[in-house]
Amino acid sequence: MTDPDDSLEDQLAALRDHLEATAELPIDPKTNRWLGEAEAVARDATADDIDPETARKRVRQVQRLLSAADDPDHEDAVAHLEAARELCSAVLSS
Repeated sequence: MTDPDDSLEDQLAALRDHLEATAELPIDPKTNRWLGEAEAVARDATADDIDPETARKRVRQVQRLLSAADDPDHEDAVAHLEAARELCSAVLSS
């Protein structure tokens, strides 16, 4: 799902986009809180004035938030969450 040739900026934008997409889906409130917080941190990581090291710190934060979130019941939300987790791993391993 992730392309190793994607730039850090592209990966961060994709992470943000996947998390933003979950905001439009019917997800239980507890899980939605975790995803909403992760979305806000991911959005912060895409800011133009954030250096790569700080962006990776934000991604580690997103990864922790996503690990605390229960898997949603909505199929599309599950797919976005899975993609977001993969992107976190890809960013942190590069």
